[in-house]
Amino acid sequence: MRDENGALKEIWARVATRLRSELGEDLYSSWFARMEPVLHNGDTMIVSVPTRFLRNWIQSHYRDKLLDTWTAEVPGLADVDIRVRTRGEPLRPTMSRQTGEPVAASGEKAKIPPFPTVGGGDLSAERGSPLDRSMTFDSFVVGTSNGLAHAAALRVAEAETGAPLSFNPLYIHSAAGLGKTHLLHAISWQVRSNTPGRKILYLTAERFMYHFVAALKAKDVISFKDFFQGVDVLLIDDFQFLQGKTMQQEFCHTFNSLVDSKRQVIIAADLPPAQLDSIDDRMRSRLAGGLVVDIGPAELDLRRAILRRRLAAIQARDPAVDLSDEVIEFVANRIQNGGRELEGALTRIVASQQLARAPITVEMASLALRDLVRPADTRRIKIDDILRVVGRHYNVAKADLLSPRRARSIVRPRQIGMYLAKLLTTRSLPEIGRRFGGRDHSTVLHAIRKIDELMKEDDKLAREVDLLAKLLDQ
Repeated sequence: MRDENGALKEIWARVATRLRSELGEDLYSSWFARMEPVLHNGDTMIVSVPTRFLRNWIQSHYRDKLLDTWTAEVPGLADVDIRVRTRGEPLRPTMSRQTGEPVAASGEKAKIPPFPTVGGGDLSAERGSPLDRSMTFDSFVVGTSNGLAHAAALRVAEAETGAPLSFNPLYIHSAAGLGKTHLLHAISWQVRSNTPGRKILYLTAERFMYHFVAALKAKDVISFKDFFQGVDVLLIDDFQFLQGKTMQQEFCHTFNSLVDSKRQVIIAADLPPAQLDSIDDRMRSRLAGGLVVDIGPAELDLRRAILRRRLAAIQARDPAVDLSDEVIEFVANRIQNGGRELEGALTRIVASQQLARAPITVEMASLALRDLVRPADTRRIKIDDILRVVGRHYNVAKADLLSPRRARSIVRPRQIGMYLAKLLTTRSLPEIGRRFGGRDHSTVLHAIRKIDELMKEDDKLAREVDLLAKLLDQ
């Protein structure tokens, strides 16, 4: 049934607000600002974007996030169908997902501004990603799990101009929401404050790719290269999203040039260099040649400290907010993820208090957070572990699980592996597909649904999958 146009736009406005809040203004502006709702058709929401590049990128990187966000506003949705609209709008530069090369696109030629001349100070306002003024070293809560990363970031940020570099590159990795981006922003602000003349550039990997494709489209790659050669401190976030052979080669040239000329490079990613399957061996080796530090899951004392710090900030704006120590302790024990989810949980509880106009009890807090609580151990299981356990159980080699072979003795274990990857990790469908031999997200979705259906009919299979999950959980 077709919704009223106004009602559909109102729903999209709420979805857009959620995406902005969860992804940040930079990622939202890059990938979702030009999306429009088209039709709510049964259990499918149809949306449109102006280019194939946007459609392909969102399908590869944000399909699950988009579906989850729409479902929060329209319960019962099973799919979000992303289509390319044909209204004669100007198209953004498009890029081959396999090679990183620009590909032909129909429509009006995109107008791409030239790269600016590199001046002094923070370059993020010109070509970088936005910096959050709240993400400083003063607002970063330090604990056992993030202490080494914090110390390394602070040492890099406080280095004097011309002094020998302690760590180059500095590579910080962790699961999402544990503070990598906070540290990169903090370094940027600290360097800007201590040595205003140094040229700083903070970029997400997606922003780097967009600028490179734009330079190729404008046939102005020389300006692109020259721009980066003038940078003193380069910070790259979400490095795991860097894709395409040509794109990686260009980043490798930029990286090598900066490191060889003693310019500071800081990189943040979800995975350590050794697990970046899409990066070639030479680049992995160079990334591992500096200091590689990880941020582990926040321990209980750190979670308490984060909650108290965030609560103090909220109370400074609204003195009426009041949460008991019991509620803080409850949240610290139940939300075992990073600062981002702790802050989200606290915001939800504070909102509940303001709406109820009464003190929040532990029971009320539990009700408010019922859909946020997940087992902490789930996040530590890796897809490589799943491949190993499933392969050993069914006597199938890892190479066969990743191969295109369609023999039943291989297909079923492969599907079970994909099902367990979705069940036991936080990886998206496209990421799972890439780790299972470069398969499309739709293949992963089919496997998950297939195993789920078979388990309802086959008790033996259900017991096998349950056993594998327990083996992985040990």
